[in-house]
Parts: sequence; C-alpha cells; structure tokens
Amino acid sequence: MNPIPVEHTPHSRLSTIDFNNLGFGNHISDHMLVADYKDGKWQEPKIVPYGDLALSPAMLSLHYGQSIFEGMKAFKNKNEELVIFRPQRHHQRILKSMERMCMPPMSEEYFIHSLNAIIKVDEAWVPTSEGASLYLRPFVFATESKLGVKISDEYKFIILTSPVGPYFAKPVRVKVEDHFVRAAEGGTGFAKCAGNYGGAFYPTQLAKEQGFDQVLWTDARDHQYIDESGAMNVMFVLNGKLITPQLTSAILDGITRNSLLSLAGKLSIPVEERKVSVAEIKEGFEKGLLTEAFGVGTAAVVSTIAAINIAGQEFTLPAVDTNSIQLRLKKKLEDIRHGYEPDEFGWVYKIPN
Repeated sequence: MNPIPVEHTPHSRLSTIDFNNLGFGNHISDHMLVADYKDGKWQEPKIVPYGDLALSPAMLSLHYGQSIFEGMKAFKNKNEELVIFRPQRHHQRILKSMERMCMPPMSEEYFIHSLNAIIKVDEAWVPTSEGASLYLRPFVFATESKLGVKISDEYKFIILTSPVGPYFAKPVRVKVEDHFVRAAEGGTGFAKCAGNYGGAFYPTQLAKEQGFDQVLWTDARDHQYIDESGAMNVMFVLNGKLITPQLTSAILDGITRNSLLSLAGKLSIPVEERKVSVAEIKEGFEKGLLTEAFGVGTAAVVSTIAAINIAGQEFTLPAVDTNSIQLRLKKKLEDIRHGYEPDEFGWVYKIPN
C-alpha cells in the first residue's frame, strides 16, 4: 500500500506526560489516524494532529448506535523493536463486530498498514516501564447525516493511541449480578459495540456504590451461569483445573482469553471451557476447591479477583503468589510479548522499519 500522509503536530504534548504515573486511558498521543468510507469504499487514510472533529449532530451513530471498536497493545521488546500483539486476530474480531452492526468490512492489509503508520509516527509515546504499553483504540462509527432509521452509507475509521499502565492496580472485589443483564444469546454480546458498554454502566455503577469494583455477569434467562466480568473474560481455578465459560453469542471472544488458554496447554494446566454455574462457584468456595479467580483482557491482561459476593454472601479467595496459575500464565504471556521466550504461536507482529 502507499505510504500514509502525515501532518505532524506543531506542539507535542509528550513532555507534559508523567510516564511513571500513567493510569489507563488518561493520555492520548499527539496524532490520530483518520479514514472515511464513502462512495462504496474505504478511502485512503491520513494521520493528523489529535484534536476535535467537525461532525453532524444528525449523524446516524449518535441516534441508532452504529459504533464499534477494538482494544489492542503495542510494546517495545527486549531488542527495542516495535511490536503489536496479535493484530491479525484483532482484525478478525473487528470484522465480526462490523458484520453484526451492518458496517462495510476493511481488509487485513488496510487495518494493519494503518496501525503500523500511527504507531511509527508516535513511537516516542511507547512506554518502556514494567506493565506499561501503548494502548491502541481503532474504532468505526456511522457518519451519514439523516434522522431516518437506516443503515449508514458513510463511516469514519479512527485510530487513537494512549500510553497506559495496568488497568487494575490491585485485586478486585466483584458481585455476581442476578438482576440486570449485559447481553442475551442472539444479541450483540460477542461484538465490541458501544451499546454493550453503555448498557452495562448503570448496574456497574450500582455495584460500585455498594463497594464492588466490577460485576460478574450471568446468563440473561435464569442468572444461573457466569458469562464474563465487566470489561474482561473471567477464569477460575477449581479443583486444580483452569475453568472458563465457553463462548456463546453473549460473550466476547477475548484475544487474551484465547492466548492464555493456549499457554495453559503448554504449561500442562488442565483446561475446561464449559458452562460455569453460580452454584458451582459457591460450592467450590464452601469446599475449599476454588483457589483462584481472575479477569483477563487486553486492558487488564490478568486482574486478580480477591472476593466474590454471591446473593449477599461474601467469599474471599486466597492471596496469589508466584506459583498461582494466573501469574504463571501472565508471566509466560509477557515473556513472549517482550521477546524473552520464543513466539511459537506467531502472535507477536514486528512493525517494519
């Protein structure tokens, strides 16, 4: 593909960033990649200074919710090479989201070429401290200006980048949600569409007012089975086995989830992907068989769950240590990402010079 044109910012904000105190999503890098879909095809992207957009208040995404995104990460490995973790898999998932939201697809070449370009322009924003990374936020939304209920014929594709630290800096306390619903089978739960997150805010806010960090979502029909946790998939260590809910159309197919399950096999950790009932989790606590619970996702990587509240009853998990399955999996994943272990899966994509 042709080189992407770049308009460099005249005033970099890089010197204002405290890279030792990043938080998550608090800072946006100097530039953004922008491309439009019109006349039946994706137009050539361009890179411009990060800033506001001029958009119609009648554009369809504001009224009918045609908006999707991805969350990815870039790093510098031990050899100071710029790498992206599993961009091809992220492209496959964004295509699924686009299809579900009736959006036009884009090619893998177009997607990865765009990622390469924006990361190279803002390479200086890639943090190098432990646990930090450059978070990548590609997103697509409908821009056609009409009030009629219809599928848009015009879209905008943007990539923002953000230097970030860990999503959850400490173990979290979660509540099993037995009233509100995040997603139902046959709906949009498997897609990374904006409405999934907007609809989850209210019950999550209520849980936080009760002292919890996140909720454990359950199935929409009977609230008997665990789906996922907030912005993360969820995994349990029960009777020595790594157990996670099997994928359905109500559960996001997490790239970190998929990666850790693959690594578990390499570490000879028994794995079960199946329905996981709330009753089974409670029984696991009562019999001392449930030893770990943790969320997994691009933002969090691995987030330790310290306590789970089930129907008002609080259950506490043992403290994690270096022998814990979650930390063994996380270390192996991080070592592959940063080049300390061979990448036999072909997950780490090196950005061409």
